[in-house]
Parts: sequence; structure tokens; C-alpha cells
Amino acid sequence: MVTSDSSRPDAGRGLSDSGGVSGNDPAPARLTVGIVSAGRVGSAVGAALERAGHVVFGVSAISDASVRRAQTRLPDSRILPAEQVAARSELLVLAVPDSELAGLVAGLAAARAVRPGTIVAHTSGANGIAVLAPLAELGARPLAIHPAMTFTGHDEDVVRLGNACFGITAADEVGYAIAQSLVIEMGGEPVRVPEEHRTLYHAALAHGSNHLVTLIVDAVAALRAALDGPGLLGQQQVDEQPNGLAERILAPLASAALDNALRRGQAALTGPVARGDTEAVAAHLGALDEVDPRLAAGYRALSLRTAERAGADTALIDLLTESRPRRSRRGGPEGESGA
Repeated sequence: MVTSDSSRPDAGRGLSDSGGVSGNDPAPARLTVGIVSAGRVGSAVGAALERAGHVVFGVSAISDASVRRAQTRLPDSRILPAEQVAARSELLVLAVPDSELAGLVAGLAAARAVRPGTIVAHTSGANGIAVLAPLAELGARPLAIHPAMTFTGHDEDVVRLGNACFGITAADEVGYAIAQSLVIEMGGEPVRVPEEHRTLYHAALAHGSNHLVTLIVDAVAALRAALDGPGLLGQQQVDEQPNGLAERILAPLASAALDNALRRGQAALTGPVARGDTEAVAAHLGALDEVDPRLAAGYRALSLRTAERAGADTALIDLLTESRPRRSRRGGPEGESGA
């Protein structure tokens, strides 16, 4: 990577001539880092790079929330316009939302704000390095370094980076070695993602994290409805506030299910859908439909996918592919084939 006395982007970083990391080479050089912008991701990545010994000299922060994050997480950094941050950076981190990245790159390229040899890394999961082409044409080294982690804007963000995998994409082996070194310095695990698979990579992460939140929140809503009414003596009443009784009931079960799925794969499937219990699933659909038809629709869609994975019989598949449930003998809905 860039050092104060060399123009080679990989100088001093322990990179071998073949682009690999050599354990016999000198310790990684300290880089002058600029961050655009100081959002949840950018401020966390900046703090992690500073912990690794790099110097975050400046950040771009426009909103009040971004300014506060910069002042809290990167108190020694100056808040500067994006062009000034780019012009002074040896490592420029572009941490803007996916939809803003191409416009930012085009603007920096038009202003010729990035010097040749600058390492330019974005944190977008959906994009590879093609989006950085205008800066690469000016001599920058493009990298995609995406932390596969959700960010809340709180202190745990920086800690979580140390346990996260990072999807990295580069133009060549030297670029991959630089990205790998940066991620390891931040405490993360680098994972190579080919340019042509970035969209699939991002879709998988969104499916497994964003939709998990929807699933849990829906389950909590149904539990709150099930627990409505007088509670036990001295027990917390069920309300709409997070981290309540419904969440405490669901937490150990959901945590165990996630752990089992990650360690055992499809063998972790349990419950009425996996068992092919059409009668129970029909009753579930009826109960959920009474609370909120949208909850029932979500349950139906995920149950169908679960049934497909489990190789369920046609009776259950027929029930789940109906447009609307109807009442069964137990008071819930059932399919044409009935239980």
C-alpha cells in the first residue's frame, strides 16, 4: 500500500511480488485514510482502521447525525468536503448508500479529486469494482470491501466488525492482497467474491438478514396477540414495547433455531410443516388470519418454501398454494384435500 516514501500502492504492506501476503515482509504501512461519509458503516470502519494503526485524517459528514458520529467515533479527524477528503487520502473509503455510490464516484472523477495510486474502497454489498471505473481510469486502485454485518449506529458496531466476514472484490491479485490485509487488520475475515457474483452475494445476505427481522417481528406480533389479557401475578404486562415478554419467550427458541440451521443445515428443520402435519398448519393459518391476514400470508409463503425443502406431501402443498384458507373441523382453515 502507499507509504510516505513510495508511490507503489502495495509498498510496505507485506505483499509478495505475486500479490500474496508474505510473513517475512515488513509490518503493514500506516495509511492516511479519508472516509466519505460518516454514516453508521463509514464511522465504524474508520474507527476499526484507526484501531489498526491507520490515521483517519478526515471525514465527510453532512447530516447532524453523521457529524455526531464523526465527533464521537473519530474525534481526531477533521470534517471536510468530500473532494478535500479524497484529494489527501492514500486510502479513500466510500461508505455512502448503494444508490448514491455511482453519483459520488462520477463527481469525484469529474473533479479529478483522487490522485493516481490512491486505494479507493467502497463498502457496498451490491456493487463490485465496476462502479469505481471512472476513478480507476484516473489511476486509482479499486476495491470492494463489504462487511457482512448490520449496523445500528451504536457502540457495538465496531466490536461486531471484528467478528464479521467481508466480501472483497478487486481488479487483480495485488488488489485482493491489499483488501485481505485491510480486513485482517480490522479483525474481520476476508472472503473473495467474484465481480459477476456481487448481486447474488448481496441478495443472499439481504434474504438471510433483512427478512429474518421481518419474520421475528411478525412472530412477536402474533405472540403479543396470543398473550393478550391478564398475566400472572407480578409478571410484566404484554405491550407494544420491544424487549418485552413476547421477545423473551421467542429469543431462546429463535437463537437455537438459527444456531442449528448454521451448524446442521436442513437437518435443523422441525415443526408441523417439516412433519407434514396439514391439520396443524391449517389451524395456524386460521389463527393468524384472525389476528392479521398479512401475518397469515407471510406464514403461508415461508411454510410453502419449508414444505418444498422438506419434500412434504401433496396435501400440505395444496393447502399452502391456495389463494385463501377456509375453515377446517378444528376451527382453522384447510385445503381442498383436508387433513
